[in-house]
Amino acid sequence: MLFLLALLPLLGALAPALSIRFGRNAAALAAGAVTLAALVVLAGLAPAVMAGETVQASVPWIPALGLNASLFLDPLGLMFAGMILGIGLLIVVYARFYLSAADPMGRFFTYLLLFQGAMLGIVLSDNILLLLIFWELTSLSSFLLIGFWRHLPEARQGARMALFVTGGGGLALIGGLLILGHIAGSYELTVILQQGEAIQASPLYLPALLLILGGCFTKSAQFPFHFWLPHAMSAPTPVSAYLHSATMVKAGVFMLARLWPVLAGTEAWFLIVATTGLVTMVFAACVALFKDDLKGLLAYSTISHLGFLTMLFGIGTPMAALVGVFHIINHATFKAALFLNAGIVDHEAGTRDLKRLGGLFGLMPIAGTLALIAGLSMAGVPPLNGFISKEMMLYEAAGTVWLGQPWVFPVLATLGATLSVAYSLRYVVHVYFGPRRDDYPKKPHDPGIGLWGPPAVLAALVAAIGLAPALVAGPLVNAVAGAVTNGAAEPVKLAIWHGVTPALFMSMAAIGLGVLLLMNHRRLDRLWHGAGLPDAKRLFDRTTAAAVVAARRGVDALQNGSLQRAMVALIGTAVVVGFAGFLSVDHVVGDRAGVAASPAAVVAWIALVTATAMVVLTHRARYISLIYIGIVGLIISMAFVHLSAPDLALTQISVEVVTILLMLLALNLLPKQTPVESRPWRRIRDGGVAVAAGLGVGGAAWAVMTRPLDSISGYFWDNAYSGGGGTNVVNVILVDFRGFDTFGEIIVLGIAALGIFALLETVETGASGRRLTAWKPDTVRSPEHHPMMLVVATRLVLPLAIMVALYIFLRGHNQPGGGFIAGLVVAVAILMQYMASGFTFADQRLRADHHSMIGAGVLIAAVTGLGAMVFGAPFLTSAFDYFSLPLIGEFELATAILFDIGVALTVIGAVMLALAQLSQVAQRAEKQPPSETRTAMDVDPGRNEPAAAPTEAGQ
Repeated sequence: MLFLLALLPLLGALAPALSIRFGRNAAALAAGAVTLAALVVLAGLAPAVMAGETVQASVPWIPALGLNASLFLDPLGLMFAGMILGIGLLIVVYARFYLSAADPMGRFFTYLLLFQGAMLGIVLSDNILLLLIFWELTSLSSFLLIGFWRHLPEARQGARMALFVTGGGGLALIGGLLILGHIAGSYELTVILQQGEAIQASPLYLPALLLILGGCFTKSAQFPFHFWLPHAMSAPTPVSAYLHSATMVKAGVFMLARLWPVLAGTEAWFLIVATTGLVTMVFAACVALFKDDLKGLLAYSTISHLGFLTMLFGIGTPMAALVGVFHIINHATFKAALFLNAGIVDHEAGTRDLKRLGGLFGLMPIAGTLALIAGLSMAGVPPLNGFISKEMMLYEAAGTVWLGQPWVFPVLATLGATLSVAYSLRYVVHVYFGPRRDDYPKKPHDPGIGLWGPPAVLAALVAAIGLAPALVAGPLVNAVAGAVTNGAAEPVKLAIWHGVTPALFMSMAAIGLGVLLLMNHRRLDRLWHGAGLPDAKRLFDRTTAAAVVAARRGVDALQNGSLQRAMVALIGTAVVVGFAGFLSVDHVVGDRAGVAASPAAVVAWIALVTATAMVVLTHRARYISLIYIGIVGLIISMAFVHLSAPDLALTQISVEVVTILLMLLALNLLPKQTPVESRPWRRIRDGGVAVAAGLGVGGAAWAVMTRPLDSISGYFWDNAYSGGGGTNVVNVILVDFRGFDTFGEIIVLGIAALGIFALLETVETGASGRRLTAWKPDTVRSPEHHPMMLVVATRLVLPLAIMVALYIFLRGHNQPGGGFIAGLVVAVAILMQYMASGFTFADQRLRADHHSMIGAGVLIAAVTGLGAMVFGAPFLTSAFDYFSLPLIGEFELATAILFDIGVALTVIGAVMLALAQLSQVAQRAEKQPPSETRTAMDVDPGRNEPAAAPTEAGQ
């Protein structure tokens, strides 16, 4: 059930994208159904968790790396998952009525569910490596949500800023959690959380702590990493309410709570975490008081309350942790309600500017009542839930001593609470009370229940928790506090009255002073804006601009665009490092006996060296050097045959043919001679580096071959048939033992083909298009566009080649062959049709979408691998059995054939896509309209244009 809970939003993200074609209601209903289904699953697990059971589930993924898909649900995870799904469901309802008809709602809900799934993954993950994957996924999905209105420059910049800060913090978190796993000897959180003493005694504790806090502080917008969150307010209001009240910004706080048992309790923890939280709380509250944008005010108030929470967990006592847990719930309710309320004001009044608002309560009584409840709770006014957790916080602050000073925490915490009262009352009073205006951008009125219903549910929770905290929230808070502190927190009966304590007087002072600040806000606002305080966004922009300039200068100094220079640097470094290592140790000559070379091998070696030398000597003549490159490939293929590697020989020669043909097509449009670009001394330098590298590689190969070597080949020989069902060991390695490598290779091949497509797609436009239009052949062209002999030969060869490819494909598991070679054979046959009969002729008959073919190939290979996992086997493990049919007899079927189909489709699609793009560019250069069809087998020069006269370059 845990895996179902974690995967529902991620898999369900497709539902809104597919259902949007049936209307906006269908997309919203699909998103709501997915969230509600996950919430029902969570509710089914809740009784066991509240009874003290930790629900766990695990599936091995890459055990050698310690990566298991391990999940667990304890009270802390239950609370956060409940907030993620519960508030998420309200956001879905609200967004349906908030977004305009012009907004792509299917895309919005898809992004929202992806983010929801990523957040669920964080709070449910047991394996820290899996947690890190979900952590970065929240950064990526929040980037999409914040930048949802991508037509707005501020939305794009806000999304980039959030990704930059939270993504960078995620990198720090990766390092910290890996160190933590190293200390504990396990990457499972359930194991790590029991190793508190060992972790705190380790010399790596402080580095791990600093890196982990870097990830937490950036995610939860703690000073000085706070600046990204206000600029993320350019997102639609449903996004702000979801990400910045109950989910994303709480991820850092969640991590502080989750790792509290092993990190808290030290002086370093207290000084860094509590101090950062306190500073953030006061600083952000001060800024919030002077923000005129409703969402800007709420953004800084969120930063302040996140500092509130960080300070509580930083104090390090079990009771402070319990108060932090309680305030997480309270803040999620009143802050989400206020964000949704700000959206209502913007939606109905047409502005979020506080200086253009006021007097709305009479016009929008429902929205005003909801804002009053949530705003007073944020201010910490009884009898609402915010008052209870605020007073409990003040009580903990009153007893906290900072660097020997008992007054620092009580005074600053009271100051933060005072400012909180002031900005909360400003939101309520300056928006809904005061004189009614006659210059609202729109005529304000209460919206339909679709917009006020979700914040009403949250406001009801605010009031219910405030009036009956022990009944509504007490059991959950005590259970979660026990999970956070490993049972150190004593159960507490939550109540609105805590007696006459210093915290009561601090709270009364905060309310009184907050009202006083609001009364004098206009005067203070002039002083604030006249002070010329530094702007965080401006500092960020200047810093990033300076970093970009410095990086560009560094890149320009190291890389001027010359491939030759880059290769010399790369290979030269490898040569220096390799020879330095070789000369730094003593070594003896290997004593393994060699094998006498046959005359044929000697001849082939001489031919290989000669062809390689000719490539170097004739490299300026591109066609001739290409011929020599083909000779090199042919000799390598013959060497594979000589060394009993027929699979490699077939692959090599097939790749060689395809590569040479495609390069011939490309070279057709390029100058036939490479200009002299290097001075003699540089060529001498390059030659010296190349010779040194060749000697180094050759020497390393010789050293390996002349020494005894324990090879793993014996394992493959012994297990190819029993484990993979094939006698062709090479093919079984490719589709089973090392199937993941092959899967990665076909993905790379597909990406390379798509890269060629993207590069050549733009060739026909702009300056390159003008050069292409002005291109003229630099050699005499044959009048025969489609030579009869070539056309006839390729037509006859095509069915034979397909039969050969099918034969090679089917026999590949037990004899030389396989999907890769078969795909190349088919590609060569089709490529010859293009060359012989022309692009238009062949393309009209080969009605295949090359992009879809590549995608289908990769998808089939992936599904084949996942199918093995369904039956409990590792990814891409082959299954096989023997069957018998009349007339045919007994034969073997293996799932590897499906994987090979995927490989073959990807190979064919990649080659054809590259060929199609090259052909289209050639058609443009030849001034031949794509629709023009020349008659195949046409040998009558009279039906063709006169041959182009050679240019000076051709002469």
